[in-house]
Amino acid sequence: MNPCFDQLTQHARETALLNSVAELLQWDERTLLPAAAGTYRAEQVTYLSGQVHARRTDPRIGEWLSDLQAAQADLDPHSDAGATVRLMQRDYDKLTKVPQSLVEAISRASILGQQTWAAARKNGDFSAFAGPLQEIIKLKREQAEAVGYLDAPYDALLDDYEPGETTANVATVLEELRQELVPLVATIADSPRRPDLGILRRKFNIADQERLGKAAAAAIGFDFERGRLDVTDHPFCAEMGPDDCRITTRYDEHFFSTAFFGILHEAGHGIYDQGLRSDQYGLPPGTYISLGIHESQSRMWENLVGRSHAFWRHFYPQAQAAFPAALGSVPREDFYFAINDVRPSLIRVEADEATYNLHIIIRFELEQALINNTLTVADLPGAWREKYRHYLGIEPPDDADGVLQDVHWGAGLIGYFPTYSLGNLYAAQFFAAAENQLGGLDDRFAEGDFGTLLDWLREQIHRPGQCYSARELVESVTGLPLGHEALLSQLRAKYLPLYGLD
Repeated sequence: MNPCFDQLTQHARETALLNSVAELLQWDERTLLPAAAGTYRAEQVTYLSGQVHARRTDPRIGEWLSDLQAAQADLDPHSDAGATVRLMQRDYDKLTKVPQSLVEAISRASILGQQTWAAARKNGDFSAFAGPLQEIIKLKREQAEAVGYLDAPYDALLDDYEPGETTANVATVLEELRQELVPLVATIADSPRRPDLGILRRKFNIADQERLGKAAAAAIGFDFERGRLDVTDHPFCAEMGPDDCRITTRYDEHFFSTAFFGILHEAGHGIYDQGLRSDQYGLPPGTYISLGIHESQSRMWENLVGRSHAFWRHFYPQAQAAFPAALGSVPREDFYFAINDVRPSLIRVEADEATYNLHIIIRFELEQALINNTLTVADLPGAWREKYRHYLGIEPPDDADGVLQDVHWGAGLIGYFPTYSLGNLYAAQFFAAAENQLGGLDDRFAEGDFGTLLDWLREQIHRPGQCYSARELVESVTGLPLGHEALLSQLRAKYLPLYGLD
């Protein structure tokens, strides 16, 4: 290969090394950091973020890429080398438009914003968070203007998480989903059949929850030799290197689903990270495609596998053994119905599969309004309550279970939320393709065989890295463009019989 390619990739690997240190500090900030150390941690991460940005915008990258232009014409754009040159050019062109001072300001505001958010949520006090959030919104608007956009400022921010996607296209896809989802939820709501949710509200010892959750995560493929599980305020997954993936959860002694399905969800993210090629770490072929594709893996393991009847045919005896007083006398069918309850709820991360995307649509619309300056931060809590009344027919009793429930805005992650719904859509199409190609997935799950699906995902989704865009990957794997049909089909197949509506 051209010597410039070797210099380019070596520089990228060293940048990834430095960035992994910043990631480790941010994981620590959200799990173990002493309360008084928050301000200095913000300075540490700000400094490292600035250094990473400086390396990613180093003029030598532009020179190396320029020298590689002639060679690039002969490269397959989907090969490792072709994808590396193509995507590093894209990132360089984008990042050089953003001043380092703005990168550092966003980093500092995001670290402090997370810390302020955590305290504000604990106290249910939005006013304490309003100032930091206003600063974050201002800085993200500046970022959008610096990067540039064709149609909407939000496009520039969405592109950070779902490269190549547009606000208009996401809005169209989500609206098509909403039009069929709302009547489905209403039909289910009219059913006289209701599960006994008290099953999930009994006492579940936290230490036993952790053991069961880790056993389930390991069973579906999360490698604890290359990862670990910890506790945090808002669950997340972080990778600090090819063999260091951290997942987190939060526990509720009187609600089974919070931790268990949170662990499955984050383990799904971790399984994707662990499935990327270690020898390409820091380069596009060893990097996840988009957050939507990343979310497809977490939602697949959490919902399409973890909430399936087949999964619990295998795993319910272990759950009963872990919690004999709570579940020992509960029939498996009753437990299965309870974990698949459908009803409007306040908390996104605990929402059922059918209503979950309505939570995302609300956030998608609100953050567009914030970036477009058609909604002020001061009016955000009221707008939140109004949208929950409109879309879900409920209203949060306070801001802790309302506008303060998610860490994303405090962390500066504007443009992130729609990737959750994109992930649900991708997951449904991928799972349908896997069933079509492999056959008998339910029978495999019931026998405790999750490796067959995992191997398929490794080959089809994980190993390609960024050699294909999300759009290209979906069409290559499923033979279809992104759409809502597979997700609605799966929801109807599960919920209509469960609620006696088939």
